[in-house]
Amino acid sequence: MDPTPLQPWALLLQGNIIEMLSHSTPVGYSVYAVLLCLSLISWAIIFSKWSSLRRALDSNAKFLRAFRKADGLDAIVAASEQFRPAPLVVVFDFGYEEIHRQVKSRGTLRNKASLERSLQLGISEEMTKLDRNLSWLATTASVAPFIGLLGTVIGIIKAFNDLSAAGSASLRAVGPGISDALLATAVGLFAAIPAAMAYNHFGHMLKEIGARMDDFSIEFLNMTERSFEE
Repeated sequence: MDPTPLQPWALLLQGNIIEMLSHSTPVGYSVYAVLLCLSLISWAIIFSKWSSLRRALDSNAKFLRAFRKADGLDAIVAASEQFRPAPLVVVFDFGYEEIHRQVKSRGTLRNKASLERSLQLGISEEMTKLDRNLSWLATTASVAPFIGLLGTVIGIIKAFNDLSAAGSASLRAVGPGISDALLATAVGLFAAIPAAMAYNHFGHMLKEIGARMDDFSIEFLNMTERSFEE
């Protein structure tokens, strides 16, 4: 059997990407370029977000230990400077500033509801900051397969045009277009799968950080009540 007609499939199995790309169309190249950009940006976000979230979790744990060992709010203010990457420090700052305002104007803490709102504002601000750019991963995960599918459709159309021009149903005529179509699908999935996995994993980490901040706000309120009762 003549192996020449199976050349495109052999190229696909052997991973000869350059040879398969040589059969693409300008629109196909545009599809690859878009998918490559999506993938590169997604990986940059993945590495950056992984680093920042791990640092936030570690700093939170260290600050929380210092917070629980501290004798009072003033001692925590001094210790908080060592743990600035911790989202809990920002929540603490919001709460401490509200206490400072009330004590300065009224001599003591009188409006606990205002303090609770300040803590929630700190939590909201930090969650917004930590969530930044994650929407790009979600967009890549949902859009990249369809962009790859567009390249697949274009490759199949080209394959049928080549088949019509050749005047025979030989695999040699349709093989390059099919290879290009399969490559577009693979590239789309290559861009989408890591983005989807990272988005889900980071979402779990954000939930953990959010829960830590909610728990911390309760501890902060408890410490505040004890401090002003004394």
